[in-house]
Amino acid sequence: MTVTPLALHACCGPCSLEPVKYLRQEGFEPTIIWTNPNIQPVKEHDHRLEVLKAWAADVAHVPVVVAADDREAWEKGVAPRGFDREARCRACYAVRLAEACRTASQLGFRYISTTLVVSPYPLFDVCHDVLFGVAPRYGLTPVWRDFRPHYPESVSDSRSLGMYRQNYCGCRFSAAEAAIERHEARDQRRRAKEERRRQRL
Repeated sequence: MTVTPLALHACCGPCSLEPVKYLRQEGFEPTIIWTNPNIQPVKEHDHRLEVLKAWAADVAHVPVVVAADDREAWEKGVAPRGFDREARCRACYAVRLAEACRTASQLGFRYISTTLVVSPYPLFDVCHDVLFGVAPRYGLTPVWRDFRPHYPESVSDSRSLGMYRQNYCGCRFSAAEAAIERHEARDQRRRAKEERRRQRL
């Protein structure tokens, strides 16, 4: 099988497992590109990167290129959108994927993909639109795959490897949204439990 080099923008270690595996089965050989200025706080950003690099070196044997993380550009171009999730995520994908594409082009790649389409939480169609808008400007061809059906597999595989799994996308807005959703789910479970208790009386 002919092996085709491919730049793979990665958002974290756990979401990289299945894309690397399945892209390799198609004949691609990924090189991971890390650029995620959205991840806050910086301690969280660095921890996610170290988890990714350890797995890439010790398990997957895939190179990792650490590209620029322009936090100032993220704060100016993304943060003002606040809790308007679609507008915020679209702008965020644009910042990250543009830098990934710039780096991939500079390194001589022709193809690019992203791990942002593994988890069911990112905005799939928005990410598609951004990648297909950005990649051609850098002379790249997007390799678009719906990895979401493999998400349970990625959860299981990453847990079996003892990988750190985060509970929010990365930015401070997503952290707040995720916390609210967890509280709402907890409250719903409590109400359901109380209702079952009343029905038994």
